[in-house]
Amino acid sequence: MTIAVGILGMGYYVPERIMTNYDLEKIVDTSDQWITERTGIKQRHIAAKNEVTSDMALIAAKNALQDAGLSAEDIDLIILATASPDHAFPSTACILQDHLGAKNAAAFDLSAGCSGFVYSLAVSSQIIKSGLYKHILIIGAETLSSIMNWHDRNTCVVFGDGAGAAVIGITEPGYGVLGIDMGADGSGGKYLYQPAGGSRCPASSETVAANGHTIHMNGQEVFKFAIKIMGKTTERALKNANMKSEDIDMLIPHQANLRIITSAAKRLKLPMDKVWVNLDKYANTSAASIPIALCEAQAAGAIKKSDNVLLAGFGAGLTWAAVILKWCK
Repeated sequence: MTIAVGILGMGYYVPERIMTNYDLEKIVDTSDQWITERTGIKQRHIAAKNEVTSDMALIAAKNALQDAGLSAEDIDLIILATASPDHAFPSTACILQDHLGAKNAAAFDLSAGCSGFVYSLAVSSQIIKSGLYKHILIIGAETLSSIMNWHDRNTCVVFGDGAGAAVIGITEPGYGVLGIDMGADGSGGKYLYQPAGGSRCPASSETVAANGHTIHMNGQEVFKFAIKIMGKTTERALKNANMKSEDIDMLIPHQANLRIITSAAKRLKLPMDKVWVNLDKYANTSAASIPIALCEAQAAGAIKKSDNVLLAGFGAGLTWAAVILKWCK
């Protein structure tokens, strides 16, 4: 008998500080109209001075555990998806494991950019189906403001900070993960990356002066990639689940750009009332965007038990991933 694996509990956290488009007008050559028309973003949450990725992940994780009715000691594995870890090493997942008190859990970080949470969901579901572990905590958490060039209007207007978490485990038959698609095209890695700080370009006074440790993005190329891949990855996940787009009750897309989201919905022939959009409030929180949106959709009653929910994202790498779930909560 096939083991059914799904989301048992969810939680999220965003920093208290809000930076609006009007705030950005004061520090970079942009305008609320320019940002809104091109992205759909109106504001973003920005971490406090001493607030880091593991701090936000911890709050989201605690909320997810409470929602699942489990304790930290029930967790067998922690997978933390992030592009803005506390340190290059140790992994932020290990830091979280300690702070959470999940003493029985293995832990590692997963680097797949904005696709990270969906990658983590796909990986964790297969680990549980193998029988190795019973409960896995997955988190998408980002402090992108810490690696932002606040003088580059092509990037600083796009991103925000936050964290979303989910507890993955065995659910009743017929529910949980139904279809998965993952992929990557490393030839596009140059379009969205952090040039300095690794072994190829170690940190130096020159790299700092050149903003080498901040996000560099070719927005036009990433946009073209996203428009193409969002439709393809969702169609592949549907095929793997032996489903059609009309079977989907709610699409939770990566919250990067409203035009990309509407394009994906159009390709799937989904009305926008079946698509959850919150990037106007949070901007692009990378690996945290899909779990934050999923939490909000659930809290708002937009998702109910037995609904077919499609999660789809794309990100640095370049990567993409989609998972279809029959909602079990």
